[in-house]
Amino acid sequence: MILRTAVLFVMLAGSAVAQACREDTVHLRGDWGEARFSVEIADDRSERARGLMHRESMPAAAGMLFIYPQPQSLSFWMRNTLIPLDMLFIDPGGVVQHIHHRAVPLDETPIPGGNGLTHVLEINGGMAEALGITVSSQVRHPSFDPSVAAWSC
Repeated sequence: MILRTAVLFVMLAGSAVAQACREDTVHLRGDWGEARFSVEIADDRSERARGLMHRESMPAAAGMLFIYPQPQSLSFWMRNTLIPLDMLFIDPGGVVQHIHHRAVPLDETPIPGGNGLTHVLEINGGMAEALGITVSSQVRHPSFDPSVAAWSC
């Protein structure tokens, strides 16, 4: 029941707000519908290394967006991360290329996302499946170059 309520909140938040691009907001869309997440940005080495470590909880409609300056092969792990996470690996055009569902807290096993990636969106574990977010979903955020973005600001 709690996850169902959280999913409804995330989906309503996606449709109820103006679709303006903001640094602290990520929009997603696909055949499944639309959603919006309030995000913290990790765009330098220190912020990316810290990520969501040591947090005991995260609001349902929240997440962290990791931004890399150049397309590259990305792999994450869950060292010192206390909550299960879904990891959405995203290409320079803002298209989800891979989803790792329910990463296990504290697990140091590498989680490869693929090649040619510039962004990773971490959200609460189980949220991607509950919303129906799939590979090929589009992501909108001001950090995507509008000349290549599938869904630009």
